[in-house]
Amino acid sequence: MHRVFSGIQPSGELHIGNYLGAVRNWVALQSEYECIFSIVDLHAITQPYDRDALATRTFEMALGLLAAGIDPERSTLFVQSQVAEHAELAWALSVVAPLGDLERMTQFKDKAAREETVPAALLNYPILMAADILLYRADQVPVGEDQLQHLELARELARRWNARFRPGFFAEPQPMLSRARRIVGLDGNAKMSKSLGNTIGILETPEQIWEKLKPAMTDPARKTRKDPGNPDICNIYHLHQHFSTPAQVEHVAHMCRTAGWGCLDCKRLLADNMIAALAPIRERAADLRAHPERVREVLASGAERCRTIARETMGEVREIMGFYGAGAAARAT
Repeated sequence: MHRVFSGIQPSGELHIGNYLGAVRNWVALQSEYECIFSIVDLHAITQPYDRDALATRTFEMALGLLAAGIDPERSTLFVQSQVAEHAELAWALSVVAPLGDLERMTQFKDKAAREETVPAALLNYPILMAADILLYRADQVPVGEDQLQHLELARELARRWNARFRPGFFAEPQPMLSRARRIVGLDGNAKMSKSLGNTIGILETPEQIWEKLKPAMTDPARKTRKDPGNPDICNIYHLHQHFSTPAQVEHVAHMCRTAGWGCLDCKRLLADNMIAALAPIRERAADLRAHPERVREVLASGAERCRTIARETMGEVREIMGFYGAGAAARAT
């Protein structure tokens, strides 16, 4: 069976961008692949972060993932920092990582431009991402379009490391793109992101969902209710495609183009469908919150399983790279 690896940063509560862009796909993959999913807290510290909130946000992310359908009986869920070999393999891969390639990463350039002092961790982010994948010898990686460049670098690092140390050791991971490749935020401009305040959490109440949808950006050409709109450029319409039936989506498009109803009518239908779709997730989350030990047990068990795999991989890597105390060197003593 093919092995899948993917990770998500601990931003706290899952939002619908996370859910539609990644997690819903993860849930479906569990029935077809051996899946390993990680809450990548080491990645989260590559930029300034709230130290006091990191552990809580990590727990909340785990709870949300389990509520959304990640099943510990069918996949492995763990916290990245609890497996030390991630950082060790990242260092081993850094010896074949070209500096120029790292500096050309689009995300690095975008984030570095906003920093007065650029931390080395931000530059090395994609090396750690490569280590996350290669450590478990995963050959399939569900990613969004914004991570494709990083995954290509992971493939390049696998090729370079293999060529220098042992051909064929690391498989070159292949991307798996979900249908919802990029979810735009409620502002209608940027990608949905909690830091931008343009999200809807999957565990928010029906009232909170409606209050966030009401002011959400639609087609700017619709100045009044009587103005016809273009659903193709309306973010609310695109969200309908994930939460509404095909017949409803077609009806929404028609009513928008003909000014048959106003934007609030469109948003109300979306809110009702979104609330109904997320209700089972909210219920499971409430049950897990009442029994937090279940979440902790899942993470502990996942970390233990991943440490077993990681130790085996790193044992081979140390031996192949010729470190003292590994393999033949250990026997020579």
